[in-house]
Amino acid sequence: MNQGLEHIKNIYFIGIGGIGMSALARYFKFLGKNVAGYDKTSTQITSDLEALGINIHFDDHVDNIPQVFKNVKDTLVVYTPAIPKDHKELNYVRDCGFAIMKRAQVLGEITKNVYTLAVAGTHGKTTTTAILAHLLKESGAKVTAFLGGISENYNSNLVLEGNEVVVVEADEFDRSFLQLHPDIGAITSMDADHLDIYEKANALEESFIEFSSKVKDHLLIRNGLPISGLTFGIEDNSAYSAQNIKIDNGTYVFDLKTPKQIIRDLHLNLPGKHNLLNAITAFAIAMIYGSPTTSLAKALLTFKGVQRRFSYQIKTEDLVFVDDYAHHPTEINALHQAVREMHPGKRVLAIFQPHLYSRTRDFAADFAASLSQFDEILLLDIYPARELPIAGVTSKWLLEMVDSDHKKLVSKENLIEEIKKSNLEVVVTIGAGDIGEEVKDIKEALLI
Repeated sequence: MNQGLEHIKNIYFIGIGGIGMSALARYFKFLGKNVAGYDKTSTQITSDLEALGINIHFDDHVDNIPQVFKNVKDTLVVYTPAIPKDHKELNYVRDCGFAIMKRAQVLGEITKNVYTLAVAGTHGKTTTTAILAHLLKESGAKVTAFLGGISENYNSNLVLEGNEVVVVEADEFDRSFLQLHPDIGAITSMDADHLDIYEKANALEESFIEFSSKVKDHLLIRNGLPISGLTFGIEDNSAYSAQNIKIDNGTYVFDLKTPKQIIRDLHLNLPGKHNLLNAITAFAIAMIYGSPTTSLAKALLTFKGVQRRFSYQIKTEDLVFVDDYAHHPTEINALHQAVREMHPGKRVLAIFQPHLYSRTRDFAADFAASLSQFDEILLLDIYPARELPIAGVTSKWLLEMVDSDHKKLVSKENLIEEIKKSNLEVVVTIGAGDIGEEVKDIKEALLI
């Protein structure tokens, strides 16, 4: 661990249930630190942290902070930028002079003195980092990986094998990734997003260019992006390119052309061309890092995926239920492509919960076009996350733009009833809000 964090005994997290925050909480608990925190709501993630002995409360009040964490000298406070400015606990620790760091700054400290592999991109970074962590671990590297999702292989967002190399998801939100110290970096995509932070798409692009300038040794870039580096792509002239792609019983079988060789008959058990790109990226980074190719090929075959990234909940001849985190039109298009490719000829019901008022406003026409591709659409209210409502920006407004004769606005209370009415062969839940909390009940209802 970085020298700057070694003397800290207590680490208090404000927003501990976030996917990135919870990985750090697990990491520091493993290192023997006292860890506690606040979050707005109880979830499976917070329950899992509590099972590790981490004290968590859900009511924003200074009295709820355990006494040991009120020692200014021995306590570091870590917070997420999603926490509102009027948060009582955050203002208390600021007023009292605690050492306070954003999650990204902590990751920056951790990556200062260890060889770091960082994956950036508006889409694809979570799955890519999860594949990369699995490839490295299975091929013998002493890796610590901070993931932006729960790996199905490890049922965790943290992989802890040692401190030879760190794998980290380089998040562009709030320009967080500029705090990192990557030795090998990759950029999977640079679509406009987070315009509540960046305001203009070219500011987001400039941020990615700045990230690329921080990469010390090797930079991989998806073919076609306006940054120079080693390219990766599908059936093109990239330095790393998937060739001769076939689908065999739901599995991609392909060759990987690299600058030095062709690796034949790789297998990937994830659907969708976007996941094929993610796998190529991870494989290329692992090869450049120095992992043996034969071990990597075996490891790729055993990668099971990331929770809420095209996660099959039900997969039978008569009924398929997939849950996915997609919350941007490009991601919904990729999801649609994967569903149609893996389940040709079947009719698909899409249940979408928009995430953020600002994103819904900024990409409304694109959201409408991506949703219009499905056979039926059920639309939930917008999940606000860190935002207050924006006048005129509602799910009803978005639904009016969707070109479909089979579309409906639904509440969570009526959701299962409406799903059962539809009777389609493929059901897909989509969104980054709390729609994930509904998946278990939907699955149970569909199996009755």
